Formats: sequence, structure tokens, C-alpha cells
Amino acid sequence: MSGPIGVAVRRETTHQTLARARARAALIPDILVEAQRVASNAFTGWHGRRKRGIGEDFWQFRHYVAGENMSAIDWRRSARDEHIYVRDREWQAAHTVWLWVDESPSMLFKSRYAIVAKQSRALVIALALTELLARAGERVGWLGLTRPILSRQAAEKLGTALLALPPQHRLPAPESVRNWSELVIFSDFLSEPETLRERLEPFAQNGARGHLIQIVDPVEELFPYSGRIEFADPETGAKFTAGNAGTLESEYRELFRRHVDSVRKIANSLRWNHILHHTDKPASHALTNLHLLLTMAERGAAA
Repeated sequence: MSGPIGVAVRRETTHQTLARARARAALIPDILVEAQRVASNAFTGWHGRRKRGIGEDFWQFRHYVAGENMSAIDWRRSARDEHIYVRDREWQAAHTVWLWVDESPSMLFKSRYAIVAKQSRALVIALALTELLARAGERVGWLGLTRPILSRQAAEKLGTALLALPPQHRLPAPESVRNWSELVIFSDFLSEPETLRERLEPFAQNGARGHLIQIVDPVEELFPYSGRIEFADPETGAKFTAGNAGTLESEYRELFRRHVDSVRKIANSLRWNHILHHTDKPASHALTNLHLLLTMAERGAAA
């Protein structure tokens, strides 16, 4: 298996890179619309963190308590009756979530069993997550592309930034990901396990809490082939012809299972999370699981 997050064995030509960039740019508007639809259908009120604290949004009026800072008193509201009222603001301790989508050639694969290609699904989930994070008042950044954005229009801003970005297949440097940041990586993770570990360990050493979203096409797991078939590696261009592909099914499925398990073990060893998502399933499935993991991580950090 060649390396989406590792070193690509065969470099794309400039023409191929430009063609992929144009094709991706043409998809971004539709991907944004789909991401907003998925986010709206999945959740309402993402973190449910409403409590008193430092922030900009009004939460509630309450009675003034002796000893409190008098600058918090809302004199206009207090003038309406006999009580003195304080204007509370909603707690907004925004933390940073970094996103990155692997756009190696292998991520373009789509079988007839899948709803979309792996790359499209990864971008939809990433931007749908951005939409939810923005609603919750979190900062979201695209690793290697933007600084963290705190805006209700964060998904649109990231989508616009992606229009000018060539396809990325090399995980950017970890320097910008600081302690207690969340890092969400979307990939098929078809690199060698040791290469993957070498790429991820610096982020963990920086204190990042990571979430690996492994996106696979159903045929990559099930291998529903028979007869004489030629297989081509989109990363290296290497080809292999099977005289009777059906005889390879059992061995292939076991190899793939072991590979997914190795990715999961790497995540566990870094105390990170791993989600396996198939492109024949709705995007909301992965988004729901990812929401749960991020919420648990935030509560653990607060504790």
C-alpha cells in the first residue's frame, strides 16, 4: 500500500495537479451546500454549553448580589421595577479545532457501490463539522492553509480558501497545532503503518488531541471481484493482473482488516480516536460519531 500521508512514490505532473485542482474547485460550491445540509440535519445546538461566564452574547438577566462588580448592572432593565439586575453573558471559552483532508490520488476512488468518492465525502464531513463548530463559537483552522477562524461563516471562509489550494497529500508541519488543540484528519490511511506513526507522533508530542477519520470505499474492504481483472495503484501507477480475482478474496479481506486495525492501534497508542467510515453510508454517520468524540474530549479537558 502506498502513502497518502507518507511520501508519494510517483509525483504528479504539473498538468495532472492543475486538472485535479480545477476539478476540486468546481465541486467546492456543491460540497458547501451538502455540508450545510448534513450539519443542519445532524444536530441543533452543538455543545450545549450555556452557562455564565466571559463572552459577547447575552444570556439572561438576574438579580444583583451584594459585592458583585457594579459595572455589570444593567441600569435600563433595573429602572423598570424595584430590583437591580445584572446582565449575564454566555460562557465562550472557544478552543481550536484543526482540520486536514488528505487529497492523494487514492482518495478519488469511487466504486459503483459508493455514494461519492472518498475525497468528496471527506470534504463534506470536514465542512459540515466546521459549520457545527462555528455555531458553537469554536475556532476552526485548516492545517497548512488558514489561521484559526472564529466566525459563523467559517465553513464558507474555509471553502473559499480551499479554492486556491492545490490538492494536498502531505500532512503539514505540526508547529501551529498547540497544546489542547483538537486535530481531525480525514484520509483513507493507506500508507505503511510506521510511516503514518512517524507523521502523527510530532502532533501528539505538541499536546494535540487527535481524531483519525478513515474513509474507505466498500469494495476496498469487501473485495467483490471475480474472474480476470487488472488492478492499478493510483499512487504509483503499478498494475497487477489477477487471473481469478475470486481466489484472493479471503486473503485480501484479512490483510485489509489487519491494516485498519493497525491504524486504530496507532491512534490508541497516541491516546487519539479512530473512526472507520464507508462511502456507501450517509455522511451524518461519521459526523455523529465525531461530534460525540469531540464533546467527550472537551468535557475531559474542562475537568
